[in-house]
Amino acid sequence: MAEMATDSRTETAARAEDLHREYGRGTAAVRALRGVSVSLAPGTFTAVMGPSGSGKTTLLHCLAGMDRPTRGSVWWGGTEVSRLPERRLAELRRSRVGFVFQAFNLMPAMTVAQNVELPGRLAGKRPDRGRVLDALGRVGLAGRERHRPGQLSGGQQQRVAIARALVSRPEVLFADEPTGALDRATGHEILALLRAGVDQEGQTCVMVTHDPVAAGYADRVLLLADGLVVDELGRPTAAQVGERLSRLGG
Repeated sequence: MAEMATDSRTETAARAEDLHREYGRGTAAVRALRGVSVSLAPGTFTAVMGPSGSGKTTLLHCLAGMDRPTRGSVWWGGTEVSRLPERRLAELRRSRVGFVFQAFNLMPAMTVAQNVELPGRLAGKRPDRGRVLDALGRVGLAGRERHRPGQLSGGQQQRVAIARALVSRPEVLFADEPTGALDRATGHEILALLRAGVDQEGQTCVMVTHDPVAAGYADRVLLLADGLVVDELGRPTAAQVGERLSRLGG
């Protein structure tokens, strides 16, 4: 097995250095990322925004180890993960990061608890019932472990998805439009939950969103355009985000 590259600079939970990602070849190639460098400090909430096609989701997927950069590197703490063999990367991904999608991706025939346990079972691990119940308690679903997804509201289903991402106690939680399928009131509940995880649990969270109100929950907002980070806002209001995004055509 190839040795993992390590780095003494562990003050970041995750970072990307000179990240490039191209799809296709020759004249048909699409340059989704064109030299992006970002750092995620532990215990912070970062929102990533930009117009359609700006590269925000590609950046998230590369940072989360779900896509590999064409050039550049991705680090989780002091470990470079962008060049690891796929099996080793998958092992680290299961133990060190969590991912929440816009679509809840729950198994309808399974109970809430079984859905939360599923990633561990797929990894060949025996479920830790205490961890499952703790994760469900953290997202406000204590006592719902025997319910099935069809018996829950959309917001509750997204809470199950967040519990599933948190059960392994990941260092970084990646969220791709986590409120995109929810009404505004329920979306605020989910965003408050993510914010509380940062403030109360020291969770590191990075979220792609198109919604300036959602971005207002973050400590900072990275704005992408044409595969580049073109601006950064610290603790902005929704109005400030919306105004800056409108200049980018978002």
